[in-house]
Amino acid sequence: MKNKFLKIVSIYLAIMLLITQLNITAKEIEPYDLYSISAVLIDGDDGRILLEKNPFEVRAMASTTKIMTLILALENGKLDDIVEISEYAASMPKVKLGLTKGKKYYLKDLLYSMMLESHNDSAVAVAECISGNVTDFAKLMNDKARELNLDNTYFITPNGLDSENEINKHSTTAYELALIMKYCITDSPMKDEFIEICQTREYRFSDVDNTSEHIVYNRNAFLDKMDGVIAGKTGFTSEAGYCYVCALENEGQTYVLALLGCGWPYNKNYKWTDSKYLFEYAIENFRNENILNPDTFSNKIKVDNAIDSDYIETYIRDSIDISMCDEDEIEYKINMPAKKEAPIYKNQPVGSVDIYINNELYRSVIVYSAQSVKKNNYIYHLKHILKKYMFAKSNNQFV
Repeated sequence: MKNKFLKIVSIYLAIMLLITQLNITAKEIEPYDLYSISAVLIDGDDGRILLEKNPFEVRAMASTTKIMTLILALENGKLDDIVEISEYAASMPKVKLGLTKGKKYYLKDLLYSMMLESHNDSAVAVAECISGNVTDFAKLMNDKARELNLDNTYFITPNGLDSENEINKHSTTAYELALIMKYCITDSPMKDEFIEICQTREYRFSDVDNTSEHIVYNRNAFLDKMDGVIAGKTGFTSEAGYCYVCALENEGQTYVLALLGCGWPYNKNYKWTDSKYLFEYAIENFRNENILNPDTFSNKIKVDNAIDSDYIETYIRDSIDISMCDEDEIEYKINMPAKKEAPIYKNQPVGSVDIYINNELYRSVIVYSAQSVKKNNYIYHLKHILKKYMFAKSNNQFV
């Protein structure tokens, strides 16, 4: 009877241990658990890195390239532009729509083809429509990368096929790829059009002359794996491996992730696993907090040689909200002089507040004077005496 009882207890403990091991919460997920060689999770509003694994390692990016192609096409072209297919565009390898030389399509339709099914021939046709040829479009892509301060991103092709020239390889980093997606969904004037295309599940179109009909389906399966997915793009080449870039919104907070080198065949589902882990980590561990507010900021500066007031009030204009977790530490460094010489003018910059998160400078906020203070000097006193004299004279106060 005793042995039977011990056996039951042992089985119970074994089951409970198994349940505990399987019930891994998002909070326990760490970067070294990820399949991706390079991965990053950033705040979609300010670009701050929330979780990382080799985020600055330069790697091939495959068809995630097409998010840059799409946003540049939206910003520089018109959706009803007519694109005549070149021999070069038609020669692209699979995955392809099957474009043939001489046929004409509307730019809008080719954008859906490029993004939903990642058609390489459509991407080249789009590039040629916008810039005339792929070389000039690549220059447009690289100019945009410089504009976004992406120093480790280099484009050669509009479709992301592995490529190399005398300057560099077609490549980026997980961090900079995430920043491109952030730009596309939050900063670009064409962000709404970008998101609309990325969220479309199915799209039908034909060529301009209605001689061929096409239907394309969105291959971004993650759209249906988590609530709140805004936009995403998959990619694969033999050099890049499986890649993915995605943005998700949860309770008013936007997160962006990028994965590079996330497995090779037959591990195409690793990118979904890593993505789910990272987004669940963000949702579980981060919360939106206000860390600086004009309503609560208060600071005075002593003023030397001033008239009427020995101090001035100061103020800030910026209210700052960021994603925070329990491990984050915030420090404030107020850079203002103990005293200043008059004159001081209202709305004049008089200092700054440096915000440090985990010992790294996050942002500097300018501090302004809330009032004007005149300088106390002999000219002021002379004017004051003359004013009193003229007042007294006008009122016949002199005998």
